[in-house]
Amino acid sequence: MERLNSFKAYDIRGKVPSELNPELAYKVGKSFAKYINAKKVVVGYDVRHSSTDLCKSLIDGLTDAGSDVVNIGLCGTEMIYFSTPYLNADGGVMITASHNPTEYNGMKFVKRDSVPVGYDSGLNVIEQMILKNDLGENAASKGKIEELDIMDAFINNLSKFYDPKRIKPFKVVVNAGNGCAGLALDAIEPRLPIKMIKLFNEPDSRFPNGVPNPLLIENRKPTIDAVLKNNANLGVAWDGDYDRCFFFDEKGNFIEGYYIVGLLAKSILKKFPGERIVHDPRLVWNTIDVVEKNKGVAVQSKSGHAYIKQKMREVNSIYGGEMSAHHYFRDNSFSDSGMIPFLLIMQLMSEDDKTLSDLVEEMIANYPCSGEINSTISDPAGKLKEIEKLYANGKIDKTDGISVEYDNWRFNLRMSNTEPIIRLNVESKGDVVLMEEKTKELLEVIRK
Repeated sequence: MERLNSFKAYDIRGKVPSELNPELAYKVGKSFAKYINAKKVVVGYDVRHSSTDLCKSLIDGLTDAGSDVVNIGLCGTEMIYFSTPYLNADGGVMITASHNPTEYNGMKFVKRDSVPVGYDSGLNVIEQMILKNDLGENAASKGKIEELDIMDAFINNLSKFYDPKRIKPFKVVVNAGNGCAGLALDAIEPRLPIKMIKLFNEPDSRFPNGVPNPLLIENRKPTIDAVLKNNANLGVAWDGDYDRCFFFDEKGNFIEGYYIVGLLAKSILKKFPGERIVHDPRLVWNTIDVVEKNKGVAVQSKSGHAYIKQKMREVNSIYGGEMSAHHYFRDNSFSDSGMIPFLLIMQLMSEDDKTLSDLVEEMIANYPCSGEINSTISDPAGKLKEIEKLYANGKIDKTDGISVEYDNWRFNLRMSNTEPIIRLNVESKGDVVLMEEKTKELLEVIRK
């Protein structure tokens, strides 16, 4: 079956203009409107220099198909997730390539109530409509376009997740990475008792301080330096469309997203005991431990936002967390947010009267982990089979890739959806040396 390079598992993403361009954006708009039978669609875009042209063509496609469009302009992805139900729209499209290099762009899609549209849930149909040029005639009357600033409504909606009176007057380094987070930080700043030390706060399509991807070690240094220089209580950095945020403790240590999942689960279960918490299969022991100790129910799901959101809806989960720093909330249309974790972690630090390093210290000691290690190899599927045979004496789970569990250590190995890459995560029960030994052992097999 013929494929378009830019159509991925969860979104459209590719180099501009070779894989994604205004002509394709127009066809995407027209076919998306037809596919969901949309009367009204919300659109927004990130800071990339190609975003406005793509947005204009996308809107032309949507309106030629007869859909009205509400253009909320420069925004974060979670503002599309918020505004689609808030404005009673049939769908939403965010133009973003998140943390990818400047020459990339992309689109994320949701249906009514911000239900995600991934390759298995509609993008495949849209792709075939485009390939077969089955876009249909233009509607008898072209859809209308409204431009709307929803920042105030978005910031107001965040207030149901936290109480500013319960947050101490912390000093917090906030690094927007020249993406879109700076706009939301400026808007929420007057409502918080904290002092923000802002880094790279201005949206800038050139990304003069590096692509906004805090998972890259070299991109962490400015946040770490600013935390130490200002004697700050906390550092927080966002990716380009700020649907993910990353935390640094008061000593400048980067905190793995895995432990933040545990912290948020604990914080939420303190207020709502008995609720279900959804997590991915890459690193699990700490999350399960925290959830059970705090009288919750841990539910495992395949990684990826479409799968997590689907599982959360199935089991009516209050919160879902991935070690990749995606955090999902039932009261946020089961969608991920980069702003809610920022607010909740500050409130948890305040209520427990503990530093972030104090809050995560025990988790890190109890369940040390390797963090995600990527290896580029020629035959990822074959390598997965080889590893499964080698570790056949462990307890095997295939929810996502392969997870193998032993009494005191476990690992997960999975393939990338888009590249010839295999991703490894290893954790142990309180034994850093064992975790490091097993990580080394697995990498030798993977990379040989």
